Amino acid sequence: MSTEKIKVNWLGNMAFEADVNGHKLIIDANEAVGGENRGPRPKPLMLVALAGCTGMDVVSILKKMRVEVDDFNVIVEGDLTEEHPKQFTQMRVIYEFKGKDLPMDKLEKAINLSEERYCGVSAMYKKAIGITTEIKIVE
Repeated sequence: MSTEKIKVNWLGNMAFEADVNGHKLIIDANEAVGGENRGPRPKPLMLVALAGCTGMDVVSILKKMRVEVDDFNVIVEGDLTEEHPKQFTQMRVIYEFKGKDLPMDKLEKAINLSEERYCGVSAMYKKAIGITTEIKIVE
């Protein structure tokens, strides 16, 4: 078993700076709760983690399948509770592909492999919340 470790350093007020894989990332709160909006909030980064994890899987798998797309986006929407602690209860992952004559069976297979076998973020989130998937093709 390997261990991932990060440390966030307090920058004052509500802001923290994280060093993630050698990249600096500032997280902060909005002004309404005492922050200065110097960076993203922590919970949306959970959506980024899922989008990036599954997106990288899908790109890698499609490359091995020799499927070329003109463009590819992953959109993740998360529903938050109203009461504290505010948490996600549901996430929707929308895979948006651009290209002509894209093989839907291969797109679906790549997404399923990511969601069922490779994406650790998806595997972890699924233990706590529902995740749905949608594929959109734009020609």
